[in-house]
Amino acid sequence: MWPTPVEKTTACTLTGVCYCVTAANRDAITANVARVRQLLADQRAAGRMTGYLSIPLSTLGGGYFGVNRDVAQRTKERIEQRFGSSATWVLNPGAEGNLPETATGADYMYMWTQILEGRGGYGEDIDFFYFAGPTDFAQFFGLTGAGDADRIEAYFDQRLGSDPDLMKTVNAGRLSKRGFRNYYALRAAVTFSAGSHDEWNIVQLLNQRRRGSEQFGIGNQIGVLFDGHAIAPGDFEAGAASGTVGRCN
Repeated sequence: MWPTPVEKTTACTLTGVCYCVTAANRDAITANVARVRQLLADQRAAGRMTGYLSIPLSTLGGGYFGVNRDVAQRTKERIEQRFGSSATWVLNPGAEGNLPETATGADYMYMWTQILEGRGGYGEDIDFFYFAGPTDFAQFFGLTGAGDADRIEAYFDQRLGSDPDLMKTVNAGRLSKRGFRNYYALRAAVTFSAGSHDEWNIVQLLNQRRRGSEQFGIGNQIGVLFDGHAIAPGDFEAGAASGTVGRCN
């Protein structure tokens, strides 16, 4: 007997960004949007500036979710330490996703897009986006610029012996030591993440809307950092290839 196809439906956000989402997950998405919006509201009421961390999370292309989740938490903590924990709170998608196991990348992005665009469509709840880059991953692995690939391989061997989920992923043929090494040595950044591409385009759209609004204007755009540094104006206003955006066929 063939499995019953999972029902998909097109869902669009306030700013007109559409995704092909899992119909059965709509309620869970709505509930988590409300929960995370309240988290942001609480932090802003406490006087903190709020940021969003965009980072690859999925086990894909040699990357591993367990490592990416750990890097996300370390990066969140480092950003908050950099700006001051009493003044800053960073929304970590690796910790606040809270969707069913059946959730797809489009389900997650439909949820995050609603959170990021805010109730008015100007990103009112977010002061800055932080896009993770090679430096963030290098700090996690303790890379020094000498023998970095060897260090990543050694980390893989050590973690394989202590992480049952990694062992299952390797045994299932979804990840190899070589793929892991190559990914974290050469591609560990938002550049290779479909979700992060969408998030880059979201902040570009929100800032475009702000530039055209008398309420905000060019001086009140959302801050954008990549790999720990502010980006140039040309990059600030440029889009990226779409990731999971798109209506159902």
